[in-house]
Amino acid sequence: MKFEVVPRHVAIIMDGNGRWAEERRLPRIAGHQAAIEAVKDTVRVCGELGIEYLSLYAFSTENWQRPSTEVRFLMRLLRDTIRSELDELMENNVKLLAVGRLQDLPQAAQEELARAMELTSRNTGLNLVLALSYGGRNEILDAIRKIAQDIVNDRLSASNIDADSFRKYLYMPELPDPDLLIRTSGEMRISNFYLWQTFYTELWVTPVLWPDFRRQHLFQALHDYEKRERRFGKV
Repeated sequence: MKFEVVPRHVAIIMDGNGRWAEERRLPRIAGHQAAIEAVKDTVRVCGELGIEYLSLYAFSTENWQRPSTEVRFLMRLLRDTIRSELDELMENNVKLLAVGRLQDLPQAAQEELARAMELTSRNTGLNLVLALSYGGRNEILDAIRKIAQDIVNDRLSASNIDADSFRKYLYMPELPDPDLLIRTSGEMRISNFYLWQTFYTELWVTPVLWPDFRRQHLFQALHDYEKRERRFGKV
């Protein structure tokens, strides 16, 4: 399928795994397992369409408050999925990246993630960005702390701080702002995701639960996106 306008950066809040499982009277972990197919299909399609960046909100800082058994399962699932999908990432020329407080992840997950990012670092296709232990407020606070330290150490003057210089202190300064933010499950909120970066991002919400999300839903979002006129506050 072809589109007249393709966003450079698509970000997705993958919501609804738990409800998907509950509707089928399955344990919540079954929803997380089923979500892997949605991720794989979305990554393939974005690569095929020539989208440069795909950000997936995989695990928020607030998610650490979930039951410990669920968190442990999610961390194992992260580790195992990265390992099992590495060959396909390489085959499809996908470069794996990550943003967030990655040091908070279990050591085994950190090592598998670092290994995959290193092995895919020379790939030139889709940039797949996993937001892990990520929170938009935390990213801004971490940036402010680094700015404050640079001011104290005379490496930066407060009078020289603007939007461009502030961006340099974010987790991934080179990451372009999302053009399109998709949220599944029908919830009308951005849940602490890319708070700095989404100031003029187009939003698209679907009631489809994330494990059921497939390319036809992504196509709907992209068709809607190409109809929009992006003025960025201008007339």
